[in-house]
Amino acid sequence: MNTKTGRVALSGAISLLALGFAGAAHAQAFYLQEQSVRGQGRAFSGEAADTGVESIWWNPAAIAGTQGGEASIHASAILPRGKVSDNGTYVVRPGTTGEAVGGDSVAKNPINNGVLPSGAIAYGFGKVSLGLAVSAPYNFTTDYSSTSWARYTADKTELRTFDIQPTVAVELAPGINVGAGLNVEYAKAELSNYLPNLSSALPDGHQRLKGDGWDIGWSVGAQLHQGPVSLGLTYKSAIEHKLKGTLTNSDLLGPLASQNYTLSTHATFSTPWQAIGSVRYRVTPAMTLNFQAIRSGWSEFDSIDLGDPVNVSVPENYRDVWSLAGGVDYVVDPRLTVRAGLQWAQTPTRDGERDARVPDSDRLNFSAGASYAATKNLTVDFAASYISFEDTTIDRTTAAYAGTAVQTPILVNGTLTDASALVFSLGARMAF
Repeated sequence: MNTKTGRVALSGAISLLALGFAGAAHAQAFYLQEQSVRGQGRAFSGEAADTGVESIWWNPAAIAGTQGGEASIHASAILPRGKVSDNGTYVVRPGTTGEAVGGDSVAKNPINNGVLPSGAIAYGFGKVSLGLAVSAPYNFTTDYSSTSWARYTADKTELRTFDIQPTVAVELAPGINVGAGLNVEYAKAELSNYLPNLSSALPDGHQRLKGDGWDIGWSVGAQLHQGPVSLGLTYKSAIEHKLKGTLTNSDLLGPLASQNYTLSTHATFSTPWQAIGSVRYRVTPAMTLNFQAIRSGWSEFDSIDLGDPVNVSVPENYRDVWSLAGGVDYVVDPRLTVRAGLQWAQTPTRDGERDARVPDSDRLNFSAGASYAATKNLTVDFAASYISFEDTTIDRTTAAYAGTAVQTPILVNGTLTDASALVFSLGARMAF
């Protein structure tokens, strides 16, 4: 890091790594929505308008009017599948016209299986209720082998978040509820990729960035309950995360050997805002229809900004997107309720700017579930989902050592095919 060329070479190398913050979850970029088993059973189609502690993540007004205490705990097993394949990716080293990237041409199931826990508790004091939700909204791991064709743009991506949402809700009048909460969020990330040395005869170098930090956002919501109709509106703010950590380069050879080091740095990026609208209509005493629309402000994730001594801003250019869902709840008897739903969601990634860390596409979510009142105060929830992803392209061109005499473009040409996910969830709700 003693010369300007060295600093620029570092910046060019880190740009490959920084692209990867988004690829951790594979559920509308890096967002995981499994914060309610009851909600999953109807494909998240009525959460902002429903009541009780199970909906507190979706709308802080959901606990207004609670009498006494209520708690919930749940876990979701997420099992993604898919193939990320090379269709002719080239590496253009200095002084060459380019050569095939080589390595394994197909990466099967690069997104790891995972378990997502969450829970909430609330207590009502007349018209005022207090609550606390703990969730993990951005949380997953992708892992490619060292011999994968995608190794220069993706090796391992691990993102863990924990969101703590203290909430207060007020029943302003019969059927009119409002609520607000803070979202205190911890994020921890580890991202790595391989780096091409200047000759294909040399083994690859490697780069790893890791860091963590605490940041704060907020949520507000309102509900109207009139006869058979319930309406809910929620806004959840974007959260700007600043992760402090280290950057490590290793195994660079020849003229690049001076770029092997470990240094302290930080990365800043924003998660999206969400505007949620939901309606529930009780058609009969047994049947309730649900609809929910979510506008997600993924344009907040427009870049990843790396601080001293790197000082690089990497464009991401995500777009704002919609999620639409419809579902039904049916009370079979006083102890058993069954439900089902369908959700369609857009990917915020754009064609021409999608890399192997973000094998993301538009998807359909088919869900079913049930709730069983085991006792007067204890209800058990079950849900299962099948998510089908459209085939799409992996086509984002990058460059190692950008802006220097050894700039090495990576001309990415790949596809995501046969992608799907199974999600199985179990939870329990208790009144006290």
